[in-house]
Amino acid sequence: MTNISFPTRWLPETPDVIQLYSMATPNGQKISVALEEMELAYEPHLINIMSGDQHDPEFSQISPNEKIPAIIDPNGPEGMMVALSESAAILIYLADKTGQLLPQNYLSRMEHMQWLIFQMAHIGPMIGQFGHFYKFMRDKVKDDYPLERYSNETRRLLGVLDKRLEGRKFIVDEYSIVDISIVPWVNCCAEFYEAWEYLEMEKFANVEAWRRRINDRPAYIKGKDVCSL
Repeated sequence: MTNISFPTRWLPETPDVIQLYSMATPNGQKISVALEEMELAYEPHLINIMSGDQHDPEFSQISPNEKIPAIIDPNGPEGMMVALSESAAILIYLADKTGQLLPQNYLSRMEHMQWLIFQMAHIGPMIGQFGHFYKFMRDKVKDDYPLERYSNETRRLLGVLDKRLEGRKFIVDEYSIVDISIVPWVNCCAEFYEAWEYLEMEKFANVEAWRRRINDRPAYIKGKDVCSL
């Protein structure tokens, strides 16, 4: 995290606040929603992944995997400028910076980490693959296997969430970065992928109630559209 500088292509107007480099995809929405929930000052910069902005050499300096989102915090620990990519790492960083939406108690923190990793390892990759074959490749791939595989896995994961949410308002105790991490992907199934009926999402009543509960939060309403095209 040494020798960090702002990308000249996306020079900040307010360089003393967090700089967000993102696009309003599920992974990008996590961070803008978290910033809104935590009431942190930030300046958004659209990284248009449809036109290849993520491959700009300056962006790859702050996101080595050339994926959104990424941030630069000019006021990091000990006054250091911090650059971070990978949405889970950014969420943890922001939660620790503010003392919000992630407990410090070790056992509770590990339970949150378990579900955060569940999102990163399963919810994001599997739902992303489902959307790829359902929305974008449905008429191009003759073999039914990929769509069936990822449809079944997406329904299974929705079932895991539904069971977890039985008798709960949120994934782990109070509203946290875990909910912020997972809900954009579930929303994506219903909205961007337009697969609510196909996935029979009405059967996952606990998930649907949880999703509506979060979607109604003012910070979610505002944060989800940051860095939209």
